[in-house]
Amino acid sequence: MSSAPGADSALMRACRREAAPHTPIWLMRQAGRYLPEYRAIRERHSMLTLLATPELAAEITLQPLRRIDFDAAIIFSDLLQPLTGMGLEISYEDGIGPHVDKPLSTPRDIDFLAVPPAAESLGPTLRAIEIVAADLVGGGKPLLGFAGAPFTLATYAVEGGTSRAFTKTKTLMYSEPAAWDRLMTKLVTVLADFLVAQARAGAAALQVFDSWVGVALGKEDYIRYVQPYNRQLFTAAKAAGVPLINFSTGTAAYIAEVAACGGEVMSVDWRMPMEDYRQRLGEEKAIQGNLEPVALLAPWREIAPRVDAILDSAPAVGHIFNLGHGILPETGVDTVARLVDYVHARKGGPR
Repeated sequence: MSSAPGADSALMRACRREAAPHTPIWLMRQAGRYLPEYRAIRERHSMLTLLATPELAAEITLQPLRRIDFDAAIIFSDLLQPLTGMGLEISYEDGIGPHVDKPLSTPRDIDFLAVPPAAESLGPTLRAIEIVAADLVGGGKPLLGFAGAPFTLATYAVEGGTSRAFTKTKTLMYSEPAAWDRLMTKLVTVLADFLVAQARAGAAALQVFDSWVGVALGKEDYIRYVQPYNRQLFTAAKAAGVPLINFSTGTAAYIAEVAACGGEVMSVDWRMPMEDYRQRLGEEKAIQGNLEPVALLAPWREIAPRVDAILDSAPAVGHIFNLGHGILPETGVDTVARLVDYVHARKGGPR
């Protein structure tokens, strides 16, 4: 873990809330559909093939760093991969996203879920991390690993895909609390092992994505049905020995409760100004974010003031610039490169 590349990079220094030579920046989904070279690979291979082939996943991970000066790579994978090892079948449809072919519909379905070790069920991703980490040695940039949070994976397992109302998930949560506990506990076990395994394979930091919790739940339900399990996950993932990034969207109303679950870095979205997030989070954690992804589709004259506002209100140390969620496929590569250069040229910090 200490041998992972980029241990003293700007991004890792920011994770530790140490002074860095510039504000580090990486972007969620920076390895993906906005890049023509990714689209070229995707035309030749299915998503399942990309995920199952370490060499291809490693190549996609490194693609953005070859043309844009990002401060980190993030491994190319998919949040739902741990579910396959647990016994669920995942398919991917262009323009629709991942789909669980036979979602969980009864408490008995939950009881049949397996909890295999990551080395057994997620070997291709771990091997891809090893390949990328070896490539990054000497380059001074770290590799980020990641996993979905228990609630977000539970929604896919129960709904079968993305959802607007999360009706099936919340019906299970409210009506079968014992089954909900069994599901979330199994997910914590699998995800914690996966995170630790990624650090052992060469990831220098790890991000936990709770992409849907803020869309689905209010504060009280979060505290009751999610927070205990996220606490367990972050506590167990400390064994990785690397910084943990706690990411969620739509949780501004209860961001302090999210932060209480753990993580050295809080990744926040655009729904509240940076200065307000800082007031609610205090100075104990580094903070990551928080440009609106759609803003990158605007002219630069609109983007620059938004970037300035974030940098001007961000902490002087312990800030990682990012989007509030992933890069949209229609985002221009030149715009992304210009954003990265602009952030690097600015010192940031409160004025």
